[in-house]
Amino acid sequence: MKNVVITGSTRGLGLEMAKEFLSAGCNVTISGSKPESFGNAREKLMGLEDKFIYLTCNVRNIADIRCLWQKSVEKWGSIDIWINNAGQNCPRESIWDTPDNYIDAVVDTNIKGVMNGSKIAAENMLKQENGQIWNMEGLGSNNMIIEQTILYGASKHALTYFTKGLAKELKNSPVKAGRLSPGMMLTEFITKSPTGEVSSVIQDKKFKKIFNTLGDEPQTVAKFFVPRILSNKKQDAHIVWLTNMKSFKRFMFAPLNKKKLLK
Repeated sequence: MKNVVITGSTRGLGLEMAKEFLSAGCNVTISGSKPESFGNAREKLMGLEDKFIYLTCNVRNIADIRCLWQKSVEKWGSIDIWINNAGQNCPRESIWDTPDNYIDAVVDTNIKGVMNGSKIAAENMLKQENGQIWNMEGLGSNNMIIEQTILYGASKHALTYFTKGLAKELKNSPVKAGRLSPGMMLTEFITKSPTGEVSSVIQDKKFKKIFNTLGDEPQTVAKFFVPRILSNKKQDAHIVWLTNMKSFKRFMFAPLNKKKLLK
């Protein structure tokens, strides 16, 4: 049994990973940026109330992250696995058309939030002499540049560099750092704009064709990630769901694909 903290875990992949960890017998701290964030997730976890807690944590604020660690340790005794999953998307626009506030929001969440989360987790795991830190990759992590996504992509590219560096700094310690690469998933990052409106990208026929070939439900990815996280013993581990070989096979068999995540 492991004690797990997941930031940004009230929906999407974060919530699905929480459910998988709970199914595996772990204790889980679920967190979101607002007290009301947990409302929709609560009903999906009925019957497991003694195995999880919900804590509010805005990862842009290092004091919130420090509190998330402290309150989780008060509840579970120690933290074995810390996953920096909270993320911020932005409108699909060229950088000169992107509203100013999104630059701060994306950098503060996707870069500073991960750095702060990793810092707090690492310094405390070194004291307890064990633990694993996992950071969530995304578009941009693999150096691919897609126009009108460069703000988000740059943040994920920075996250990958940072996590590789963190693993090097921890190489002679009992604490491990690794990366999770989820590929393309059907979450609100795809279907909705940051303001909650239906995303314009899902109306793009070319995008829908590619997404229906390569995309997956978040629960599918969570079922792949969680057992590998629990069994990991490597420093700088990289758990990849949508590998190059898997992508190639999916495109090869695309004419036979009946799955339509986006219709």
